[in-house]
Amino acid sequence: MMIQFTILDYIIIVVYFLIAIYIGLKSKNTENSKVDYLVAGRTLTLPAFVATLVSTFYGGVLGVGEFVYTFGISSWFLNAFPYYFFIIIFALFFASKIKKTNMFTIPDKLEATYGKSVSLLGAFFIFLLTTPAPYIFMMGILMQLIFGWSLLLSVIVSLLVSILFLFKGGLKADVNVNKFEFILMYVGFAVIIPFCFANIGGLNYLSENLSDLHLDLTGGNSLQYILVWFFIGAWAIVDPSFHQRCYAAKTEKVARNGVFISLIFWFIFDMLTLLTGLYAAAYFSNLENPTFAYPVLADAILPQGIKALFFLGLIATIMSTLHSYVFVSASTLGNDVFSKISKWNIKMKGDKNLYTQAGILITSIISLLIIFLIPSVVAMWYTIGSLVIPALLIGVVTSYSNKLQVEGKFIFFAMLASFFISLVSFLYGNININGGYPVYPLNLEPMYPGLFAGLLIYLTGYLIQRKSKLNNA
Repeated sequence: MMIQFTILDYIIIVVYFLIAIYIGLKSKNTENSKVDYLVAGRTLTLPAFVATLVSTFYGGVLGVGEFVYTFGISSWFLNAFPYYFFIIIFALFFASKIKKTNMFTIPDKLEATYGKSVSLLGAFFIFLLTTPAPYIFMMGILMQLIFGWSLLLSVIVSLLVSILFLFKGGLKADVNVNKFEFILMYVGFAVIIPFCFANIGGLNYLSENLSDLHLDLTGGNSLQYILVWFFIGAWAIVDPSFHQRCYAAKTEKVARNGVFISLIFWFIFDMLTLLTGLYAAAYFSNLENPTFAYPVLADAILPQGIKALFFLGLIATIMSTLHSYVFVSASTLGNDVFSKISKWNIKMKGDKNLYTQAGILITSIISLLIIFLIPSVVAMWYTIGSLVIPALLIGVVTSYSNKLQVEGKFIFFAMLASFFISLVSFLYGNININGGYPVYPLNLEPMYPGLFAGLLIYLTGYLIQRKSKLNNA
C-alpha cells in the first residue's frame, strides 16, 4: 500500500526533514560537559519545557489510531485517562523534588538512595522501558507509505535521520527540534478535522455509523484488562523523559507548572486524535490493518498540500519521541552502565559523553531487533509496560520519601522478583494459547503477580526495618 502524493506534498515533507536536521545540527553545546550534554545546562524555560515534554511523551500516534479504530472511545479511557491521573501525581509529589536533586538520571537517584546494584538493575529496566523501537517501527511504516520503500530501508532511514544531530548536540539539540515538532503535531491534526466535517459529516454521522462497541467507554474489555492499562498509566511516574526534563528545568517552579500545563496540551491532542480516529472507523468499516487508520483517512479526504501538512503532524509526533527516547536510552547506557562498570571505564581524554554516544549506536541496533521480534506497536507498549513498570515503581517512588525507604537489598530483590515473575507469567501465557488468546497462570495478567511479589518483598523489608527501630528505641 502507498499513499498518493503530489510533487507539492513531497516537497513539503522533505523540507520538514531538512529543517529538523538543520535545527538539530545547529544546536551545539558551548561546553563539552556532562551537564550541557545530558541536561541542556539545566536551562529549560517554561515554554521549552512544555514543548519538549508534550512532544516527547506523545509519540505513539499510529498506535493510537489503531486503538481508536479498533476500540473507539474506550481507547481514551484505557490509554489516556490513566496517564492524566498519574501525571497529576507526578506534578504534585515528584517534579519539584526531582529538580531539587540536580542529578542526571533515575539510576543516579537510585544509586544515591539504595546503592550501585539497585542503580544498575534500574538502568536495565529503564533501557527496556524507553526503547525507541515502537517509534522507529511507526516511522518506518509512514516512510513506507509515503515513499514506497521496503520496511527495512524505511526504519533504517528514519533511525539515521533521528540520531544524526544527537551525537554532538545532546539534549539541547533534542529540545530545540522538539519545539519545531510540537507546533507541527497540532497543526497536522487541526487541519484534518474541518475536512472530516465537510467531506464526511458532522457528529451525527459518527453516532449513526459507529458500532455500540466504539461508543462504549470500556470497549467491552474485562475489569482486569482495564486495570492493567490503568497501572500502565503509572509509566508517567517512572518515565525517564519526565525526570530528564525536570533535571534540565531552570527552576523547581518550571518543572512543577510545566507538567500541569503539558497535561492541558495532552488532553487537547487526545481529543483531536480521538475524533480523527472515530471518523476513520465510521468511514472505513473493514480496514485490513488498523495501524493505517489515520493515513488512509487523510489520503481519502485531504487535497494536495493539506495532506502533506497532516502527514507532517504524524511524522513530527513520532519523530519527537523517537529521537528523545533514543537519547534517554543512550544516556542510560552511557551514564548509568558503561561509566560505572570499572573494566569499561577506560580513559577517553576526559570526555564522558563518548559513553552516551556509544549508547546511541547500541540503542539503535537493539531497537531494530525488537521491531522484528514484536511487530506491533500496541503489543510493544503492553508487553514492556506490564513487565517493567511494576519493578521500577517500587524503587523510584520510595527513593523520594525517607519514610518509605528500606535497605537496598530489599529494593533490589523486590525489583528483580517483580520483573522475573511477570516475565515467567508472560512467557507461560504465550506458550499456552487457547482460542488465539494467552492463558496466564490463575488467569491473571502478567503485571499482577509481578507487582504482588515485589510489594511483598518490599513490605517484608519495611516491617523488619520498623521492628528494628522500635527495638532500638
